[in-house]
Amino acid sequence: MASTVKLELVTPERLLVSEEVDEVIAPGYEGEFGVLPEHTQFLAILSIGVLRYRKGDEVRKVAVGGGFAEVTADRVVVMADVAEKAEEIDVDRARRAYDRAEVALKDLSMDDASYTKMWGALQRAIVRMAAAE
Repeated sequence: MASTVKLELVTPERLLVSEEVDEVIAPGYEGEFGVLPEHTQFLAILSIGVLRYRKGDEVRKVAVGGGFAEVTADRVVVMADVAEKAEEIDVDRARRAYDRAEVALKDLSMDDASYTKMWGALQRAIVRMAAAE
């Protein structure tokens, strides 16, 4: 029985993570899901959220902005629309984005498309701050 699973996290711009890990917890569209070695194969849609992975006692976080995850018994491939490692996140910039989106969402004259865009911006800012903390 395998003791680790290979995690590969890619965005359209780059390969962000390629490591053997003990566990992966990802933000699925219908809720978080966890993956351990020898997991059943499946494909999942990801939502905006924090992906966590554990290597020994160390837990690392990545803010992801949607995408897909393919899980096999020995591998998890995450294809994220956007993603940032916790240590790469500028928390002050994320807070400013949060503040801008929050102010914009209070504008009741906003059309549906603008509201959806600002709601997404607010969610991404919250996730980026959560991953960095």
